[in-house]
Amino acid sequence: MSSTTEERTARTAPDPAPAQSTPSFADPGPLGLAAFALTTFTLSLFNAGLAPEALEPLVLPLALFYGGLAQFLAGMWEFRKANTFGATAFASYGAFWLAFAAYVQFIEPEMEASGVTEAQVTTATGIFLLGWAIFTLYMLFASLRTTGALVGVFATLFLTFALLAAGDLTGVDAIATAGGFVGLLSALIAWYASAAVVTNATWGRTVLPVGPRS
Repeated sequence: MSSTTEERTARTAPDPAPAQSTPSFADPGPLGLAAFALTTFTLSLFNAGLAPEALEPLVLPLALFYGGLAQFLAGMWEFRKANTFGATAFASYGAFWLAFAAYVQFIEPEMEASGVTEAQVTTATGIFLLGWAIFTLYMLFASLRTTGALVGVFATLFLTFALLAAGDLTGVDAIATAGGFVGLLSALIAWYASAAVVTNATWGRTVLPVGPRS
């Protein structure tokens, strides 16, 4: 009798709830790197004196929507993937491009309209860039545990910020121009790192090595 009751109970008992699956997320790293690369490349063309200064406003939409918004979102997705380094880097540099666009579009003209001299505006820009050089320096040290490609990105980016800041703070245009050329190199390395992750993931094997260091 008890055996029959147990069998009947087993037949009528509800099935156990299925195990909760964790949703799969694509790697946001290539997006963040590509957004950084294109925006940095474009601005660096002007900083290096390779593009006419009159065309420089074309950097603003890139700074807002690709280098800024897309890279910031990549940082938020890196938070979801529990990648502290990627989240800090992409969210910060995305915010950098948004802040840069706002600074050029609103703050610089306002300072000039209020009687601030051109030399003082240049000094303010140098201070802005110096802060980012400091941030990039400690991110460079952190990147030593990632890949060789990322170390290359952060090393050249630190030099870019440092040279641009030094050029603005000292008033020596040649230093800022050198920063523009180093910025072009940083952008090219970032494009390579982005292409490597996309290509290797698509092909399912290492096609473009990035030099893993951890």
